[in-house]
Parts: sequence; structure tokens; C-alpha cells
Amino acid sequence: MGAIQYIKDIYGAVKSLLVGMKQTGYYFTHHKEIITQNYPEEKQQLAERFRGEVVMTHDSNNEHKCTGCTACELACPNGTIKIVTKFEQTPEGKKKKAIDKFVYHLELCTMCNLCVVACPTDAIKMDQAFEHSVFDRSQLTKVLNKPGSKIMEGVE
Repeated sequence: MGAIQYIKDIYGAVKSLLVGMKQTGYYFTHHKEIITQNYPEEKQQLAERFRGEVVMTHDSNNEHKCTGCTACELACPNGTIKIVTKFEQTPEGKKKKAIDKFVYHLELCTMCNLCVVACPTDAIKMDQAFEHSVFDRSQLTKVLNKPGSKIMEGVE
């Protein structure tokens, strides 16, 4: 009884192999559709809603909309964002809170978009960058506000 089952198992395995090879042979001889992509040269078009990383938008005058309210920092579920603020003197002589550094830890980010939704001034957004491979993990910690940038006039 054991020898018959052994032969049936071998027959089933060969049959399964031939079914798979039939499909492979079909694709080999009927290559109308190109499935393979030359990755670095040809990059696929990502969906508009794809979330890659958080970026802070700056205009041509190196101005941003971040007021330093820390709403994004509070909304982040795992502490990806840290906002360091400072106080600046206004022309009227008043002290006004301003952003010193907007630190973003990409290695901790889950791309949940909660920080973007929480931002009252739309200062940050999700970018479509997805190539984040680095050899040194410290390169994944980024300061999003550019050096010398300041808040736009009229943003409160």
C-alpha cells in the first residue's frame, strides 16, 4: 500500500510542475506585455495619495507657514516630530514665539498623516519621496526648516 501512495505522490508532483511550467512557457512565448521595469532609470508613477515623508514647504523668499504651535508634535502618535521654539523681538518691542528647529525623525515615522491634518496653517505636507535607504541611521533625522528661514507675513 505504501508503494502505490509513493507513486501517486510522485505523479501529483510532476503534474503540478508541468502545470506551472506550462504557464511559464506561455509567458515566455507570448511576451506582449512587459512586466519587468528598469528601476533606477524608469520609476513607476505613484498614486497622488502616497505618503512618503513629511516636508515643510518654503516659498522663494525662504519663508514658511509654521508658527511653532506644536499641534503636529502633539498629534504624532510616536514622537516623530520635535519642535524647538525661541522668542523673537517684534518691531513693536513684543516677544513673539518663533520656530528655531523643526526636527523630524523619519526612522520613527509611520506615515500616518496625523501631523499634516493637525497643522492649522498647512505648513507641512506629505511628500512622495520613498527612497530612504542610508547606511547611517542618523541621516534619517532631518531639520525641516531651512537655515535662515522665517515665518510668512500674515500667518498667525
